[in-house]
Amino acid sequence: MTMTLHLTEPTLLAAGFFQSGAMKYLIDGGFFMWPILALGILALAVIIERYRSLKLLEADSSTLREQVVELLSEDRIEESLDLCDATRGPVPAILSNGLRKYLVLRRLNYDPALTEQQVLKSMENYGGHIVAALEKHLPILATVASVAPMLGFLGTVQGMIVSFGDIEASLGRQNIVLAAASGIRVALLTTAFGLIVGIPAYMAFNYFTGIINEFVLQVETSAAELIETITLRMTLNKEDS
Repeated sequence: MTMTLHLTEPTLLAAGFFQSGAMKYLIDGGFFMWPILALGILALAVIIERYRSLKLLEADSSTLREQVVELLSEDRIEESLDLCDATRGPVPAILSNGLRKYLVLRRLNYDPALTEQQVLKSMENYGGHIVAALEKHLPILATVASVAPMLGFLGTVQGMIVSFGDIEASLGRQNIVLAAASGIRVALLTTAFGLIVGIPAYMAFNYFTGIINEFVLQVETSAAELIETITLRMTLNKEDS
């Protein structure tokens, strides 16, 4: 008797697990629930990965920009470069790239008229690579936000077709309303689940896109300030010489 009880306990637990809670809805919803579930897991992984990666963008770079402009206006290029190299984040990296380019061109006695263009071009190219890295995996979120609800609607349409087939087959044998209500309830599960997955993915995509757009604005502001300071510094050096 005891052995039989121990053997049946896992079976009863498994049966209870599959017949209750979210797992029951997944099974009742049919085939289309599983690709929606896979999309939900994929979206969650992307959200966690992008959130951790974009945390670096929350650092305020205004103080760093002011310090770099001040050092550069005093012709202390190496110190401003060291300051950027010692600070973590994409904005310091882009400033460091521009300062390093300016320092190299200055040591080579490069044409001052073309120095600004070369520094700006170097920063824009480097910034483009960083933005591309920040936008990594975001298309996945956009795809999930679009495809998950569509799969849900497709599952509902398929469920409704089956439901109306059952209604037609049950004519004269049972209550049509009861047969329709049961089938439609199950069919609508995929729509609900698709929206549950798609809406957070869409919100996360917009949130991350907003952060990246703010970063691009910071980069453009930093580049403009740096170029203005370099222009002023070169003008002063030309007058001194």
